[in-house]
Amino acid sequence: MAKHLQHLTLLALLTGTLALDAQAQKQKVKVKTKAAAGQTPGAAATNVEPRVEALLAQMTLEEKVGQMAQITLDVIGKGNSRFASDEPFAVDPAKLRDAVVKYKLGSVLNAANNRARTPQVWESIIQQIQDAATKETRLKIPVIYGIDAVHGETYTAGATMFPQQIAQAASRNRQLVRRGAEITAYETRASSIPWAFSPVLDLGSDPRSPRQWETFGEDPYLGAEMGREIVKGYEGEQNNIGDPTHVAASIKHFMGYQVPQSGKDRTNAYIPLESLYEYHLPAFKAAIDAGANSIMINSGLINGVPMHANYEILTKLLKEDLGFKGLVVTDWGDIDNLYKRDHVVPNVKEAIALAINSGIDMGMLAYQYEEFCDNLVALVKEGKVSQARVDDAVRRILRVKYKLGLFEQPVTHAKDYPKFGSPEHEQAAYQTAAEAITLLKNQNALLPLKKSSKVLVTGPNANSMRALNGAWTYSWQGEKVEDFAAKYNTILESIQKEIGAQNVRYVPGVSYNPKQDGKYYDESVDKMDEAVAAAKDVDAVILCLGENSYAEKPGDLNDLTISPLQIELAKRLAATGKPVVLVLNEGRPRVISAFEQQMPAIVQTYLPGNHGGDALADILFGDVNPSGKLPYTYPRYPNALVSYIHKYAEEQKKGEGAYNYEADYNPQWEFGHGLSYTSYQYSNLQLDKASLPKNGTLTVTVQVTNTGQREGKEAVHLYTSDQVAASVAPDVRRLRRFDKISLKPGETKTVTFSLPAAELAYTGRDGAKVLEAGDFEVRVGDQTKRFTLMDSPTPN
Repeated sequence: MAKHLQHLTLLALLTGTLALDAQAQKQKVKVKTKAAAGQTPGAAATNVEPRVEALLAQMTLEEKVGQMAQITLDVIGKGNSRFASDEPFAVDPAKLRDAVVKYKLGSVLNAANNRARTPQVWESIIQQIQDAATKETRLKIPVIYGIDAVHGETYTAGATMFPQQIAQAASRNRQLVRRGAEITAYETRASSIPWAFSPVLDLGSDPRSPRQWETFGEDPYLGAEMGREIVKGYEGEQNNIGDPTHVAASIKHFMGYQVPQSGKDRTNAYIPLESLYEYHLPAFKAAIDAGANSIMINSGLINGVPMHANYEILTKLLKEDLGFKGLVVTDWGDIDNLYKRDHVVPNVKEAIALAINSGIDMGMLAYQYEEFCDNLVALVKEGKVSQARVDDAVRRILRVKYKLGLFEQPVTHAKDYPKFGSPEHEQAAYQTAAEAITLLKNQNALLPLKKSSKVLVTGPNANSMRALNGAWTYSWQGEKVEDFAAKYNTILESIQKEIGAQNVRYVPGVSYNPKQDGKYYDESVDKMDEAVAAAKDVDAVILCLGENSYAEKPGDLNDLTISPLQIELAKRLAATGKPVVLVLNEGRPRVISAFEQQMPAIVQTYLPGNHGGDALADILFGDVNPSGKLPYTYPRYPNALVSYIHKYAEEQKKGEGAYNYEADYNPQWEFGHGLSYTSYQYSNLQLDKASLPKNGTLTVTVQVTNTGQREGKEAVHLYTSDQVAASVAPDVRRLRRFDKISLKPGETKTVTFSLPAAELAYTGRDGAKVLEAGDFEVRVGDQTKRFTLMDSPTPN
């Protein structure tokens, strides 16, 4: 357990999993109302619709258009241009009044100069913005401030940083994911910010993507389940975002964002309708059904159509078919991209018309708000954008503002959040990291290492808080992490504290280049010969490889194989004959097949956050039994990137006759893989019925026994396989349910799953769901059973 958190018990963590504890409830944020004496923001949210309509009726066209515009903070900061601000940051009153009073802008986002600020600084900044909006404008409509709170409150110094989403998915622990979202919401509100641009619900099925680590991985059901937990953690079980410990979630990036043909950010994806609805839609639908109050749109293109210009998706599907009533916001600069990047319109005015008419409610303009507001006003007057479309957009914006209680309390105060960055919150982040880290390989039970071992710690990721956290940590690309995270332990420091510095030798071997203006992947030899020589004097080598931090377009790559220098270091260390424990610290699975066979033990940490080093050390030396499971398929080769969800054609057997069409499905490790220091046996898989009506529910039970010598946690997965599907070839298998259980040595537990027949439907070529009669196989662990889905449902 993390050394500076030992006084906290696991019991304290678990009892606080779903809500703040009793003491925290007593200390809950004091609500100071500006209007409606005695009315709290939560109470105000109960009569939202009449208030929205009454205010909308009073607004001029210019006031409505202003609400639809969002700018970045630098625009109103003191400085020579709106693209950067002076330091220390200060609001420029004249710029603020031009934006908020003259142009009546409705929203501000981001951190000035791409740098985290303290809660107190945030409060001062936002207080000035809200004073201008609520005291100097005719209708006194508060601004809604938004931030990328990606794995904690990204842009607040001292905030609790959790593992990134890909690692949270590996934990398979819904309670920990929700608790992390609750804490992030609390600490975002402690920063006076009520709107979080999170969670990412893109299907992370392409390991080339520079944003795969921001997702919950390659499975739609896993993404839907974890996404629901984050939405409820942010917004509360009843979506009472007026509670000043809750924030409005912005689910993103709707949809199909992470699978472009090129594998590179913000480029075109070719996605058939059935694939779009079957694999990419479920997580978003689950979050919408869970009450998410806003949604951000995919910055790329699908089938040649920019998503910000896709009326069929944004209006027909999202707003009409799915019934989404919340706020639809663009991503950064994406209205401009319609003409500057995608060339689907000739100028900014037509881009604005196209985006708004397609269903965009608020433009994340970033900088040039004047041209947006002036052009949109003109477009309405010219009849090219209807007044009804503008009213719909503004209605959605005002609805979220009223529900957040911003009219009653536009600014929350840091002093009212005593648990900000507290040991309790840090313990939750540590526990998530401990349950996420995944043991991929452990030949001859090399792990756990003895605490008396002499070890060499080496590799570019061994002594870097930046690499542990990844991007969206104190800055966009994560390059400023070292300025804020000095009090936490790198992998090296955690191991030194675990077994004593006298037992640890550190030689980097390879290091990332320190220049902040270089490429994230730039690296160089750093005492490699010395590292290889040092291996001869230790019992084991702990080799820390992977990636430096990156996000979005700067994270594009041309080769998924891990870097040549890291391969060289790994091979040379293996050649010494000393056992090497390979620790992977990476945002996406970099191909390591060139040396994997020479590594007797491999541990995947993903991007585990500020407490990842402590959690890793506890796993390496046996204080914690690993229980993470891969949320994606780990590829063996850069040209073999098939996910676990694939058609039978990917696994063809050798045929008879002259031609051989054998197909090779050859991942390094499959989705759901993850080892433990104990062993588990699955037995007695039972289905409550052999024939299932189409309106019925299948109950599945299985027994899981801990057959080893240590207590452990096991993620139990239930898969189904459709044996024949007439309209579209079926997938080999699909995850339908999962649960995580804890078992003492020798203990057996029965796990029960309920599976409605309706969830066995697949999406046909026309986008409609198809539920066909026929045989299905259920698999849990190594246990399988079959049942038949009957053509005729039983009477209700």
